[in-house]
Amino acid sequence: MSLALPSAGTVLRKAGDTALSVNAMVRGGLFNPLRPDQALRSAVNVLKFGPFAGAVVHAAKTNPKAPAIVDERGELTFEQLDKQSSAFARGLAAQGLGPGDVIGVLARDHRGMVLSLVAAGKLGLRAVLMNTGFAKPQFADVSTREKVKAVLHDSEFFDLMSAIPAEIPRILTWVDEKDNADPSIPTIESLAAGQSTAPVAPPEKPGGMVILTSGTTGTPKGAPRDKVSPFITAQFLDRIPTPRNSTVVMAAPIFHATGLSQFTLSIALGNRVVLQQRRFDPEHTLANIQKYRAQGLTVVPTMLQRILDLPAETLAKYQPGETLRVLFAAGSAIPPDVVTRTLDYFGDSLYNVYGSTECAVMTVATPAELRKAPTTAGKAPVGIRVALYDENRKRITAPNVTGTIFIENGHSFKTYTDGRTKENVDGLMSSGDVGHFDADGLLFIDGRDDDMIISGGENVFPQEVEHLISNRPDVLEAAVVGVEDRDFGTRLRAIVVPGPESKRDVQEIKDFVKDNLARYKVPREVIFLDELPRNATGKLLRKPLIEMSVPTE
Repeated sequence: MSLALPSAGTVLRKAGDTALSVNAMVRGGLFNPLRPDQALRSAVNVLKFGPFAGAVVHAAKTNPKAPAIVDERGELTFEQLDKQSSAFARGLAAQGLGPGDVIGVLARDHRGMVLSLVAAGKLGLRAVLMNTGFAKPQFADVSTREKVKAVLHDSEFFDLMSAIPAEIPRILTWVDEKDNADPSIPTIESLAAGQSTAPVAPPEKPGGMVILTSGTTGTPKGAPRDKVSPFITAQFLDRIPTPRNSTVVMAAPIFHATGLSQFTLSIALGNRVVLQQRRFDPEHTLANIQKYRAQGLTVVPTMLQRILDLPAETLAKYQPGETLRVLFAAGSAIPPDVVTRTLDYFGDSLYNVYGSTECAVMTVATPAELRKAPTTAGKAPVGIRVALYDENRKRITAPNVTGTIFIENGHSFKTYTDGRTKENVDGLMSSGDVGHFDADGLLFIDGRDDDMIISGGENVFPQEVEHLISNRPDVLEAAVVGVEDRDFGTRLRAIVVPGPESKRDVQEIKDFVKDNLARYKVPREVIFLDELPRNATGKLLRKPLIEMSVPTE
């Protein structure tokens, strides 16, 4: 039996990545090189409790009286978060939950969500972050597959709870009076009552988290987040000047990888995180930026669209560019016109992150890169390798040649919770997307591997057509899907959300595509809808657009 050792080149590259990661963390203010003791304590807390709880524990020791979060009920300091989560952790333990047990967390963004995840980290529980947009079958399937032992949930989801066995304990994370909650159901407050707020002894190993994929084509898969290396923060800080000791507004849901990563990093940098009023409201987001003079904002791309689509007189009431330094967007592609409008309204603060639940961060596009090329995904930060491979899995090195995107990131997942994994080539993992590099090394995403449409023998990636149509001034959004066709195998269907100036002219849209792209990329159908179907994180649901009934003329 032979033992395969890494090559000298690999060892040197990883050592170099580590040095660059440390430098990025120092530049980003994650730790002070003059206080290595604090950096060591922070790393130890992360290793003991996981990144989420570890960040809170460290902040509570270094700056206990500083504000940590703001929600509808007011403000909590880091010390209060730490103490309340310790009491709640002991309350959970009294309910029979212990290290290694799996809990489902189904909550919107508020203190109950934060306390649940911190308490889970302190107790060594494995937290499955449930999507607030779940239908009953998805929720039931995920709960069964992940072997959920208890569910922590907001009272608004009582009806969803009927999809799982009654013997699975429920604990309320937020209670609205209108939901008429049974007073016998335990809450965070009732379980924490009378419990000690002293520090909790760390578990033998962190429980970790499971982030769910978007589930746009069925039951979401579970991607474990068990790694606890502090170096993952360098992948953000290398290309993004994330605020520290300031205020950030969290519009993206924490159950989503975008919100979770940025909440954790914001707390680690000593920021106050302003949580929205549980449901996204575009004007309320602008009001919070102005009220708290926030330097950071985290969104998923559809939120940007909704903000920018506010009436001009509403947008004119706010000046977010006066304080905002970083507008962090991730989760799906941003239409190029939205990129440009964002930069014009918010200032040069937009950082668009290309990543996925499985691969974590892949590339980051800076404001300067987005000004130059609004559709670019940018470049890979420190510690990440991105490469393209053709259909025979041969490496593509020439610019402007489309191939499947593969990535090496030490913080990617290894397998889904059901045992399946992603394709690997040369030590890199498939992202599931296809794209190309330009001559300057900027990455561009051409579409999903499985979204490619073959129409009349020609390959079409819908994103190119979508971007073209959505760039029209009389169009708010557009989606392109493939529909079965007797003559062409698959025909292109464009679904257009028209703007107020639109003539809703089908032929005009077709002629516009024909004038700008190859003939085989012209949609054979154009349908106007008031809005596109999306899930709770704003991802487009293509299946309903493919299956929708279209009246024959």
